[in-house]
Amino acid sequence: MITSALILGATVFAQEPGRVPLQQKSRGLHGYIGFSSSQPKDRAMYGMGMGFYSAAWSLIDQPLKHFQIGLASGWILPDNRDNKDKPLAPEGTLARTWAERGPTWGSVFQTVEGGLGYWRGNRFRYGPPKFSMNATPQCYDYEVGSPGWSFFYDTEALPDDRLGIAQLSNRLLIPPDALPFEGKPRGKFFGYTYMALPFTDAIESKEGTAPVGDQAWTCFLSTANFKGPIAYYIPETWSKIADVFDYPFLHGRGLDSRPGLMGGGAMEINTVPQIVARDARGGIYSKIPKLSFPVDDNGQAVLVQDVISYSKEALYNDFLAWRKGGPAASGRFNMDGAFVAELSTRTPGFDQDGEPIEGVASTFDTHVFPDNTWGLVWKGGGHAPHGEFPQYYKHLEGKRVAISPDDVPKETGLLSAKFLLAEPGEPFTSPPTGSWKEPGAAAGPYSVTLGDSSKVTYSWYRFVDQPSFQQYDWNQEKREELQSFVEKIHRSWPIDRNYMPPPTTGELVTLDPALFVTPPEGLEVGYVPIVTLQESAGPL
Repeated sequence: MITSALILGATVFAQEPGRVPLQQKSRGLHGYIGFSSSQPKDRAMYGMGMGFYSAAWSLIDQPLKHFQIGLASGWILPDNRDNKDKPLAPEGTLARTWAERGPTWGSVFQTVEGGLGYWRGNRFRYGPPKFSMNATPQCYDYEVGSPGWSFFYDTEALPDDRLGIAQLSNRLLIPPDALPFEGKPRGKFFGYTYMALPFTDAIESKEGTAPVGDQAWTCFLSTANFKGPIAYYIPETWSKIADVFDYPFLHGRGLDSRPGLMGGGAMEINTVPQIVARDARGGIYSKIPKLSFPVDDNGQAVLVQDVISYSKEALYNDFLAWRKGGPAASGRFNMDGAFVAELSTRTPGFDQDGEPIEGVASTFDTHVFPDNTWGLVWKGGGHAPHGEFPQYYKHLEGKRVAISPDDVPKETGLLSAKFLLAEPGEPFTSPPTGSWKEPGAAAGPYSVTLGDSSKVTYSWYRFVDQPSFQQYDWNQEKREELQSFVEKIHRSWPIDRNYMPPPTTGELVTLDPALFVTPPEGLEVGYVPIVTLQESAGPL
């Protein structure tokens, strides 16, 4: 019988008598597989929206414990290129302790990130990846990943004054453990774009308080069964940092006011376990989980396409005119306000336990294909089959060297060694008080079971009554103007219209159908489903 015990952060597996025990530990693989994108001459003009299509597939065949890899995603930063030397991260923030990011700390001031991936904080793993929004509004002091919770760091809802996402869709649930897909997608494409839209007017500074811009970064999706906006970051989410730290230099420097910048994207390989063992001579070897990619018959995997930046002409102008009483905007992105980037790439590097890995580049490399898509190409004679990352490594002085399974000594036991599987985690909960209670829900609770074997409980809130808005002392006129406009959006924007331009190539992935909801009678427009609890529904 195999037993295990957790010892100093590593799990030791009992072996046959006389054999050195296998040890599962962290830091098995780290690195970035990325692309760069060309930029328009006027980056600020085309800083009102960024998006692309990213391949969704099952990178691993089982839900693993202690595992985090983001599939191809991007980062949006506020455009503070005019600031050359003054800190954007106030004293007292987490990012300010990262001296290497100085002198401006511009790369860790505020971000919109998230995307497709596997995160070690996921409580309900099911094999395939999930999609999550995410943002860092206050120098990584906290992150906002859903209308009620952080980016998997805590199962308790964020404090009322840190809620930052407004649920916009009245047809799709946004669970805190992220959006799952139907079945096991194999390289079908998931499109998402963040567009800065003026749901409310900008607010000028009063008595030294921070001004608030009008940019609500709104997440649009493009999938086989859902198209359109799902939620947006409330502008005050970005501006409040200046008041929290009494730092007027930050006035007008957040993503509520500044254009966004996105220079490219990457797969971020963050947390991967490894199993370590010795051969009969004392040589050290390691194994990482099997990582598979959606290759075609030629050993090629297309991972990203249609990387586009947008100006106000794409949607902002029509959206604002509609809100001010003009004709209804279709929501479709006007390509006259689009800049389609040319992609470029370079060979990635990887490390294990901080030591460089050699031999991966002889197995596969990144590539930009003739149709301006980006992905990977496997080579002949590498250390893994086509479509797989090298799984085995020999430890040499100051480095790790990728080897094929045939070169792994049998006495190590690595070939048959298994990694620890993830189990359902603690439930995501919300409080029965504060913004969740007052003014409260109009209907519910209701519940559904998702394909990740979690049970989601939700209630219907009037749009402006949802928890995220209750921290703001808005007058009744502003609240009702916003409510009325969202009702127009619900009436006018269906979920089967192309808002993003369709992908150049390939098929669209399908979201888990259990995410879809229908508003109750009488609440068809102007009400949104807010998740209040996500818990295990039992084994998959």
